[in-house]
Amino acid sequence: MSPSSDTEDIVAMLAPRLAHFAAVARTEHVTRAARELQVPQSTLSRALVRLEQDLGVDLFARRGRSLALTPAGRTFLASVERALAEVERAADEVRADADAASGKVAFGFLHTMGSETVPALLRAFRADHPKVRFSLVQNYGEAMIERLRAGELDLCLTSPVPDAPDLVGRRLDEQKLRLVVPADHRLARRRRVRLAEAADEAFVTLEPGYGLRRITDDLCKEAGFRPRVAFEGEEAETLRGLVAAGLGVALLPPPAVPRPGVAELTVTAPRAVREIGLAWLDGHPDTPPVAAFKKFLLSRRGRLLPD
Repeated sequence: MSPSSDTEDIVAMLAPRLAHFAAVARTEHVTRAARELQVPQSTLSRALVRLEQDLGVDLFARRGRSLALTPAGRTFLASVERALAEVERAADEVRADADAASGKVAFGFLHTMGSETVPALLRAFRADHPKVRFSLVQNYGEAMIERLRAGELDLCLTSPVPDAPDLVGRRLDEQKLRLVVPADHRLARRRRVRLAEAADEAFVTLEPGYGLRRITDDLCKEAGFRPRVAFEGEEAETLRGLVAAGLGVALLPPPAVPRPGVAELTVTAPRAVREIGLAWLDGHPDTPPVAAFKKFLLSRRGRLLPD
């Protein structure tokens, strides 16, 4: 092995031989180690010779059929045992995560679905899969899509439903959006309103990049105006608080709990809804718990959201 070899080359050469080295170091006998590993003795002997050649260091002192670790061998063994233990721990972890009964699902969802929708879904799913574990992530749509692509999420509930060649998106439900106004607003006594009637109002919205912000901009454009944005935030209930404080109006999904200080009006035109869908990475193999949860979510089409 030349001094110019990079780390990846070294690891590629050494990794298959580390378990062999550790077994011989533990037994101090090639025959016993070969029997323990269930490999031919000649194969094990050659592996040890190649390992020492690759390292350029004698790891064993030969004493007939027995071997004893050299000082360099003892130093190397301590690190090898830690490395092998870490590999074993990682293998146990991924096997546990993939277990059909008690595995793990990395699941992302929109902030607005965290207080009511997702807890109800998890409760219903765990009625039949009580031991499945979840790693839950709340974020806005584009951020979750990036985490899907990075392999950090298995599934996500998002809006709008993504349309990209590397993703699979399935529409599950739609959620009505309301025009939320302060309780003392000129429109507050109305039950229904055309969005165009709010053309002159200051809007509080989510920041650019959020799906609901894009939907708000599109609906206002369809109603014939561009919203005058006074405040931008990251969470729908924060926007409701800003509306209650008289700082603007907002297009928002229904709250889990009614918020005092605001009136929530049905928008009659244009049709104000957002699609909620399930997304995952195309071609990505599912573990049994992920497959089970995906099947469950797809079965909730049209009844994903609470009434």
